Amino acid sequence: MSIRILVTGGTFDKEYNELNGTLYFKDTHLGEMLQLGRSRLQLELRTLMMVDSLDMSEADRALILEQCRQSPTDRLVVTHGTDTMEVTARVLGQAELPKTIVLTGAMIPYKFGSSDGLFNLGAALAFVQSMPHGVYVAMNGRCFTWDNVRKNRKTGEFEELGG
Repeated sequence: MSIRILVTGGTFDKEYNELNGTLYFKDTHLGEMLQLGRSRLQLELRTLMMVDSLDMSEADRALILEQCRQSPTDRLVVTHGTDTMEVTARVLGQAELPKTIVLTGAMIPYKFGSSDGLFNLGAALAFVQSMPHGVYVAMNGRCFTWDNVRKNRKTGEFEELGG
């Protein structure tokens, strides 16, 4: 089973500029994360963009959808910023592609050392292999359907809409 990982940036891939205290993007950390997690899956890593999800445009979301649509594999993981992850999940879910697509991200940058990113990436890779076709969000050890998820901005966790 081949899995394509589409990288879009988000907190996963942010770096800290020690001189001015800002976060910025350089390169994706996904290869390093997969090596650290000792992944033995058949993966294809493709970087689409490196943006904060608050800066993601409708054109960016259309590109993600088109890349999912054109992918020869029916198993995809999309790394994404957490602030608008559910928006992109809705775009993908409404397209009703005959694929399993799992979006995931991190609340703390991987390079900070205390990131939840490695855990979330591992969960997303497990869910993409085991869930039926559909669009899901994998965060905090849980898997949510695209039409029943939101980020709780008070707790910093993802939950079902009624939660």
